[in-house]
Amino acid sequence: MFKRYSLSLLLALLVMVQLACNAATVPSTPDTVATLNGLYTAAAQTSTAAAQPGFATATPGLPLPTASPVVAPPTSTPIILPSSAPPVVNRCDAASFVKDVTISDGTVFSRGSNFTKTWRLQNTGTCSWTSSYALVFVSGDPMNGPTVVALPGNVNPGQTVDLSVNLTAPGKDGHYRGYWKLRNASNALFGIGDNADVAFWVDITVKGPVHAAYDFVARMCDASWENNNTSLPCPGSEDDERGYVLQIQNPKLENGNKADEPSLLTVPKNNNNGLISGTYPAITVQNGDRFRTLLSCRYNRDRCDVIFRLDFKSGGQTYNLGSWREVYEGQYYTVDLDLSALAGLTGKFILTVSANGSPRDDEAIWVAPRIVRMGPPPATLTPSITPSVTATRTASPTVTFTPTPSATPTSTASPTSTSTPTATPSVTPGP
Repeated sequence: MFKRYSLSLLLALLVMVQLACNAATVPSTPDTVATLNGLYTAAAQTSTAAAQPGFATATPGLPLPTASPVVAPPTSTPIILPSSAPPVVNRCDAASFVKDVTISDGTVFSRGSNFTKTWRLQNTGTCSWTSSYALVFVSGDPMNGPTVVALPGNVNPGQTVDLSVNLTAPGKDGHYRGYWKLRNASNALFGIGDNADVAFWVDITVKGPVHAAYDFVARMCDASWENNNTSLPCPGSEDDERGYVLQIQNPKLENGNKADEPSLLTVPKNNNNGLISGTYPAITVQNGDRFRTLLSCRYNRDRCDVIFRLDFKSGGQTYNLGSWREVYEGQYYTVDLDLSALAGLTGKFILTVSANGSPRDDEAIWVAPRIVRMGPPPATLTPSITPSVTATRTASPTVTFTPTPSATPTSTASPTSTSTPTATPSVTPGP
């Protein structure tokens, strides 16, 4: 009995000792840094394995890695973005415009005036310009200038130079522009601008005095007026069914405004497509002559629909210079026609108006039709009267003695020649 009890006590003590040993092996609180390092290492190993063929499962015992953004630490090194500016192109021959030394754009000259245009340019290329380089005309209005002007000397890169050309303003009024470039020793053209291919220019306006060389209103009845094949009186009378022409002052145009110049009222024959035309005395056309007028229907002629026409007859040929349809729409048409193609020809101008269908309300107005010529009007001779002395013979009585049967003399008149000055007018040209 005692042995059995002692054995049981021994067994109990052994159990207690074993329990005490197990309690001593319980781990203490884990090291946080070591644990995280282990997790990062495992995550890296997992990521590497995932990149290998045949990877299908995560590393056992570790959580799946999550995609977390990695924030780079700030750095003091600036981030340089690529520039959007085009790369700099170095050209052998290139120029830039600096300024107009003379003759700014739009400068006004009288006809035929001589002038010198000067540009200031800078050599923006990498090659020097030598005397083998030249200023050359390329397009536009040459203005009677040379086509090539050699450079005066060397112009190194970065330097400026004044280049000049002598020109003459054209003989007609208008706006003119001529384009120029530079040419190198190999005859290659270049200019200004980003690509060194833009021309620089000279720009002028030509104006001068003009005068009316031929007034169609003032000479209205010098013309022969007719409708188709019937002659018409000049001036005509309103409501003449054959058609008529009248001179009217300050006519009221279809837009309601009044013209401030004398005009022709032309009304065609009163039938469909009827017409009226006037053939004027001959005139010699000069270079630069222009035909000018303003065309309109008469005010309040709502159904007006006419065709104006201008012809020139010379040497058996008739030249149509223009035709213009005008309807009553509240507007009018301005004509400014260059007659230079007829220069040197002598002929007759013909003004015609025809009905475009029905003649109802077809009352057509030519406002101040005239031929305008360049230059001041020609001088007119003004007669002046100066006295001159001429001798004329007149009779004056003188006393003569004749014998009579009586001793008493008597006096009778007999003509003798005496000189008595009298004044008669003679015309001499004035200054």
